[in-house]
Amino acid sequence: MILSFRRGRLHGPLSMAIGSMLAAVVSAAAASGPIAHRDDLSAEDRARVAAITQPATDFAVAEPFEVMQGGAGTVSKHINADIYSHPAANLSFEGRQEFLVGNGLFRKDWVSSPSSTQASDGLGPLFNARSCQACHVKDGRGTVPGFEQFGQRDAVALLARLSRPASVDEVRERIEHGEIPWMPDPVYGNQLQPFAVAGVPAEGQLLIEYREIPVRLNGGETAVLMEPSYGVQNLNYGPLHPDTTLSPRLAPPMLGLGLLEAIHEDDILAHAAREKPDGISGKPNWVWTEDGKRVLGRFSWKAGQPDVRHQASTAFSNDMGLSTPLFPHHHGDCTEAQADCLAMPHGAQEHLGEHEVPARLADFVTFYSENLALPQRRDVDDQRVLAGKKLFYESQCVACHVPKYVTRRDAARPEHRFQLIWPYTDLLLHDMGPGLADGQAEGEASGSEWRTPPLWGIGLTKTVNPDATWLHDGRARTLLEAILWHGGEAQAARDRVVAMTPEERENLLRFLESL
Repeated sequence: MILSFRRGRLHGPLSMAIGSMLAAVVSAAAASGPIAHRDDLSAEDRARVAAITQPATDFAVAEPFEVMQGGAGTVSKHINADIYSHPAANLSFEGRQEFLVGNGLFRKDWVSSPSSTQASDGLGPLFNARSCQACHVKDGRGTVPGFEQFGQRDAVALLARLSRPASVDEVRERIEHGEIPWMPDPVYGNQLQPFAVAGVPAEGQLLIEYREIPVRLNGGETAVLMEPSYGVQNLNYGPLHPDTTLSPRLAPPMLGLGLLEAIHEDDILAHAAREKPDGISGKPNWVWTEDGKRVLGRFSWKAGQPDVRHQASTAFSNDMGLSTPLFPHHHGDCTEAQADCLAMPHGAQEHLGEHEVPARLADFVTFYSENLALPQRRDVDDQRVLAGKKLFYESQCVACHVPKYVTRRDAARPEHRFQLIWPYTDLLLHDMGPGLADGQAEGEASGSEWRTPPLWGIGLTKTVNPDATWLHDGRARTLLEAILWHGGEAQAARDRVVAMTPEERENLLRFLESL
């Protein structure tokens, strides 16, 4: 089927070559077909969407619009270190202005209070970074702290989430107060803060050690995985609670977040309900908003955030200690046990509003985060890439990394409406086995469950940040290592990659690098 883009939306005509398939899809969609749940679509739209989102069966050629992985917002810019930082191509002139203001706020360094730069003070008192950009390097992945095994510089992008088991009453109280759905350390809070403003001691530092694990591959090759173990050092407020666990989390890339938000909720739930191979299940993470609504989680490593605004506001609060309308506490992650932290001045200015990041500034950052463009795919017609795509399907990687969707017609932003996108994710939680487990529950996610991360743009990761690594804690130095860490529901797919010939594995990696 041929669908053309016009003014950022999908349009006909339908090609005659698939007329018979379309007729069948129309009949199914009108009754109880695979997307009958799409109440934002007409019967004709449902037919078109059902046809275009069918899994690929012909791997001799690229699919229609496969190169435009971010829909009409996809950019065809020169490939360099700034390729992740462009505005969506279908933004209006006014939208580009708003994007640029958000970009400035995303990059700016915040300072402690009081300061002569009243629009930029309020940092901390405890914090992980001074800016959003410090963790999301050029809007891409962050960098793990420097260790000889990785050969990398010091960085701030790997934070240590702190969590402990909780009673039902404790969890209920946090839900009623609109707080995040895990129990923090009673002294150190939600995450370990390695930096602090003058006059307050930092909480401590994350300590990481690595152990090499060789993995034999078919064809005589051997891959070496780096298994991390985590601890803390230089704690300034006493020991952690004996039940507190550490979960390092690396800042993920920022691409296409608004498009992920525009995927119809029932499309995600339909993937959770469908039958899948290899014992793969996949479940949604339901989270509670500050106004008491139970909504579908889509963002963060365990799908603990419902939308981009919550994701950004949580980062302002926990990572930089800045208050927003969603999280109005001026002292960020300071706890009642840290009296010196709570006694520090904050940066809320009466003439600017009651929050250190007023609603309008939070809106700009949210808009920026929602509209970072996907780059065009490369080499989609290369026969080695197509062979790798076929292996990606045959290995059942697509059971979790669902290739494509058509976004809602009634999405909040016109740029995100009715777009054919290729994120390669189901946004669901999957048990990834003991090797990747962090032992921390988050909402309905268990200690071994993680959200399927989108793969779009992954092939340019090292172009944007040469020191970038993969997986939730950055332990994988290569895409192959990332695959080999898969366990649990993904064990069978991982084993198929191990059993491939060296040429087949190379083709699979070529496909991933084309995204």
